[in-house]
Formats: sequence, C-alpha cells, structure tokens
Amino acid sequence: MYIYKAAVIGAGTMGAGIAQVITYSGLPVILRDVTQEAVDKGLATVRKIYQGRVDKGKMTATELEQKMALVSGATDDTGFSDVDIVIEAIYEDLEAKQKLFQTLEKVCPEGCIFASNTSSLPISAIASATQKPEKVIGMHFFNPAPVMKLVEVVPGLGTSEETIDDIVLFSESLRKIPIRVQECAGFLVNRLLMPYLNEAAIALQEGAASAKEIDAALVKLGMPMGPLTLFDMVGIDVSVKVADILHDAYGTRATAARILRELDQADRHGLKNGAGFYDYADEKKGDLESLIQKIQAEGAKKTEFSSNRIIMPMINEAVISLQEGVASAKDIDIAMMAGTGFPQDKGGPLHYADQIGLDVVLSELESLCEKLGDRFWPAPMLKRMVQGGYLGKKSGKGFFQY
Repeated sequence: MYIYKAAVIGAGTMGAGIAQVITYSGLPVILRDVTQEAVDKGLATVRKIYQGRVDKGKMTATELEQKMALVSGATDDTGFSDVDIVIEAIYEDLEAKQKLFQTLEKVCPEGCIFASNTSSLPISAIASATQKPEKVIGMHFFNPAPVMKLVEVVPGLGTSEETIDDIVLFSESLRKIPIRVQECAGFLVNRLLMPYLNEAAIALQEGAASAKEIDAALVKLGMPMGPLTLFDMVGIDVSVKVADILHDAYGTRATAARILRELDQADRHGLKNGAGFYDYADEKKGDLESLIQKIQAEGAKKTEFSSNRIIMPMINEAVISLQEGVASAKDIDIAMMAGTGFPQDKGGPLHYADQIGLDVVLSELESLCEKLGDRFWPAPMLKRMVQGGYLGKKSGKGFFQY
C-alpha cells in the first residue's frame, strides 16, 4: 500500500519531529493534539526545524513555506477520513494508547495503518484493544527524529506481513534506516543500551570512579557522549520507568542501579530540570555525593573501574538478543550505530566482539561475573561459539565471516 497522507497524534518534541520528517519527504500530514495551544507549539517546532535548514543555507525561505503548507494542525479527528497511516507519539501509557486507537478505528479508512512510537510498551498489548491487530505496528523513531536515522519496526503478534512491508518502505521513503525487531521489552536499542548505562551508574555508586572519569573513559572508547551524560539527556525519571520494564522482563540482570531511584526521589531528573548526575543550574536538588555516600554506608562495596566493565553488558545483551532472534547480527550492529552512535570504526557491538576475540569477551565476562555478580553471566551462545572455535576475526569466523 502506498502512503499518500499521514497523521501524527501528539505535538510534543517527538510528534513534531516526526511530522517534520514526513513533510520533508513531500507528504501531507495532520499534527493533532488535545489543545490548540499544544498544536500551535508543535507547528512552531516544525517551522523552527526548517528555519534551521534555511539558516544553514540548506533550503530557501520559499521552500520552507512550501514544506509548512504540507502540515496542518488539528484538535479533533475530522480530517482523518483519508489518512493512510496514523503515528501516535503520546505519553507512555498503555490504556491511553489503546483508547486512542479504538477511537481512530471509527474515523480512519479501512486500510489505515496504526503505528505506535512507543519505546517500551508491547505492541501486541496495544493492538489487543483494536478490531484490526493486523494493522497495528511499532514504528519507533529516535530523538531527535529529524536527525536520527534509525527506525525500529516492531510487529505485534497479529501484525500482517503486508503492514510490516508497508512500514519498511514508508520508513525508507522518509530517508530512514528501518530495522525489523522482534517484539520484546525495550525492543532492540533500549534493551542493549540500558545494561551499558546501568553499569555506569552502579560503578559510580560503588565509588569505582567519578562521573567525569566514567564518561571520559567511554568517550575515549569512541562513544559520542558518556553514559551518565546520556542518562541526564534521556531523563532519570524516564530511565527508571524503562529499567522497571526491563527488570520485569529479564529479571535480576536488569536490576536498576539504586542511585537512579535516589536521584529520581531527590528530583534530580537530568538536564530538563537542572540536575541529574551533573548540575546544570545554580539551584541544588539533593547533593549527588551525599546520595552516593548514603548508598555506600548501607553496604555498597568499593569496586574497580574499567571501560570493559561498562561495555561488556551491552555486548552480552547483544548476543542474548541474537540467540533469541530479536534481530540479525547485521541489523543489531546497524541499529546500535545508527541509534546510539556506537563507534563506526568498531562496527557495532557484535563486530567489536569479533575484533577483540570472542574468547577474550567470554573471559572478561566470566571475570566480571566472579567479581561483581551474575548480571555479567555470559550468554550461552557466546560459550558455544568459543567452544566451537568461532573466535571472531582471528579465526576467520565469529558473528560474521572474515
């Protein structure tokens, strides 16, 4: 099915960004929210994105107005009778998303696709409230949507192959890189990213290194920013919710660092409110050092720091995801490079494992497991590969052939 017209529900940062991406491809889009004020703010965000392109000489003012003519605002569903796709980008609440799609089914055309931009909620659960689960799919853009190339395409249990193919082609028409991901908690990128971020937080609370030292070590490894800086950008409150979802699905290896909850309770939510792992405003909101001292006084042991300690949980989760069939090895690496900025020269976590040697990765995980706990327990697939002589680049075969 070719998509001629789209609608985006939710005119916040993500929704407005998605609307801009769609208009940039030349398609008309309706940007809907509950109040006119929210809609106007969303339209202003779209214009601001285009104005940035004008300021950089990448488009003319006339072209800006032509693109803006493709986006219209709405506070109701009266213009939805001819849309081919609706992408919801509202807040992360399962019931709210279910009710939204139930309402939209009554006003949208028979063949309309209902896509959710959720980063954590199960697509099958969202689809269960609809009459056409075959038309419901996850289409997870990354923030900022106009810049980030990755789109996770996540079918639910009832999603049809036709709908999957349509969304893959639609994503490509938006100049994005669509990666098909099997439905699971956190999908692919957040599932792999969270163990990496969480271990950085655990290392900090255990006094292994300071926040600046941890971040500097991972930037030196090639990451675009340190894990604790990224936590602050995402939001500590949001991260706690994601961590809880992952813990519910994957058990103790996904237990959130206690410092995350302490920061959340201390109203240190990150960049958005002036304080997280770092201070961004003069007003102090619960001193970070005192929170760390509190955790250490209640039993957190002093541990050692290494960049391997932080990156190995991501590699291990990538192997677990591969053995579960969440995505192919190639797509896992592409997703992590496009979605998180994993160093291009390392080729993604699985290529990187092949570079350093799967026997080395296994040995490192076993050592960390012995010193720090079962969250480092090596993936069964990794053990099998090492036993079978699949050691990576040095043996000519690993997750990839050489």
